[in-house]
Amino acid sequence: MRNEAQTSYVSGAATAPLLGQTIGQMLDDAAAAFGDREALVEASTNRRWTFAQLKEQADTLALGLLELGVRQGDRVGIWSPNCAEWIFTQYATAKIGAILVNVNPAYRTHELDYVLRQSGMRLVVSATRFRTTDYAGMLAELGASNTVFIGTPDWDDLMARGAATDRAALTDAAAALTFDQPINIQYTSGTTGFPKGATLSHHNILNNGFFVGEGVGYTEADRVCVPVPLYHCFGMVMGVLGAHSHGACVVLPAPVFDAEATLQSVQDEACTALYGVPTMFIAELGHPRFAEFDCSSLRTGIMAGSPCPVEVMERVMTEMHMPEVAICYGMTETSPVSTMTSRDDDVAARTQTIGTVMPHLEVKIVDENGLVVPRGVPGELCTRGYSVMLGYWDEPDKTAEAIDEARWMHTGDIATMDQDGRLNIVGRIKDMIIRGGENIYPREIEEFLYRHPDISDVQVIGVPDEVYGEEIMAWVVMRPGAEPLGADDVRAFATGRLTHFKIPRYVHVVDAFPMTVTGKVRKVEMRERAIELLAAMRAS
Repeated sequence: MRNEAQTSYVSGAATAPLLGQTIGQMLDDAAAAFGDREALVEASTNRRWTFAQLKEQADTLALGLLELGVRQGDRVGIWSPNCAEWIFTQYATAKIGAILVNVNPAYRTHELDYVLRQSGMRLVVSATRFRTTDYAGMLAELGASNTVFIGTPDWDDLMARGAATDRAALTDAAAALTFDQPINIQYTSGTTGFPKGATLSHHNILNNGFFVGEGVGYTEADRVCVPVPLYHCFGMVMGVLGAHSHGACVVLPAPVFDAEATLQSVQDEACTALYGVPTMFIAELGHPRFAEFDCSSLRTGIMAGSPCPVEVMERVMTEMHMPEVAICYGMTETSPVSTMTSRDDDVAARTQTIGTVMPHLEVKIVDENGLVVPRGVPGELCTRGYSVMLGYWDEPDKTAEAIDEARWMHTGDIATMDQDGRLNIVGRIKDMIIRGGENIYPREIEEFLYRHPDISDVQVIGVPDEVYGEEIMAWVVMRPGAEPLGADDVRAFATGRLTHFKIPRYVHVVDAFPMTVTGKVRKVEMRERAIELLAAMRAS
């Protein structure tokens, strides 16, 4: 990484070149190099596949899809909790150039209807049901007839078709592919309005997974526990592609996150790496039987999605035996990782920064006029390079709003860069609170309030105010056994230690925050509920 004078711009140096191949070629190479080594374990069923067997499953499914008439550029939806068939479908579609559309397993009918229509799916590969969710019923309600259900005769028939098809068809399909073609559509969370379909290429996600794997030092000896959702980049890119591009094994502990199943898989499968958002690690550390599980095989892992409190990071590094755990920052639109901490970083670097720019990428921080700011000055974080998406599916206007003419992706995050090129996220542009003309970044207040001995977690939002335009409200989760805090308690704790206009006027104690499936806090929903709470409070 080069230091470009003292402006907030850095470019990521690399010791390894970018991979100039398709995802299918990567899997073929891995099977040739590591054929007899385990590639995939579905711990809940104890099903296992070597790299050679994984390639065989992917090839057979790819041929089955060709037999169904699926061709390069066709969209194939995948709607299921984590399972081996999800990964087979990921590779099979890549091998024939079909575009895999990741459908959030938590979607309900109206959300499913939107992505079916917006992406123009030709086929949906789906679970039949999971827990209380009737996937088959919802698809039938929407009239989606071109479906294949995992674990049913539909799936068996599709695989049988593939097994009976001449392998030359797959060779011909692969010969027509280039690594810059779109291979994946992932819909952003859509906390406001309809979600947008970030369209990603082989080159985008294969290289991003590979360099994340490089960052944590993966080799064929590693076994990566992936309890995060496959439908999100965290699972399918940082997990599957990050591991397999290095010959490492992917372990799926359960269909959805389960703290006990995750710990059991780490122990039973001798996992060397573990993924999760901070709330997952908190749940694992807080499990009543945590001390009974042997996590000594772990050395590394990835934590992403939201900031990690210092205390949690210290316990992850020591009690979970993960001294090399990395923090990754990014967004779906950047495949996803743009910055990452190093294997030998200290606790401060892992909790107070998002690391440095990834190899082959650039980042800059700009002001409202698009000018690069000096080091230490907050501004919007922008990133450029191989990882930036092709665009939002069939939405050129929204693409142009996010990616400028020079191909910089504008993240919407407010960040600072220090003298060493380390970055720190201050907040979101849309989350910034403007109180009486003062720009206030919630992240700063949250980090301060984490120091309170009775606060387990905290989120800060802005709420409407007739005098100041906006006022500050803190939502807090108390530590077990602690008495609920009020606004006066927080004010007493903060007075003299936090600038007066940054002290929350309102405090709301909750058991948990509204979250997305990927572990991100839904601040839009918090604001809506806060406005209702304040209105009721004023009325009474």
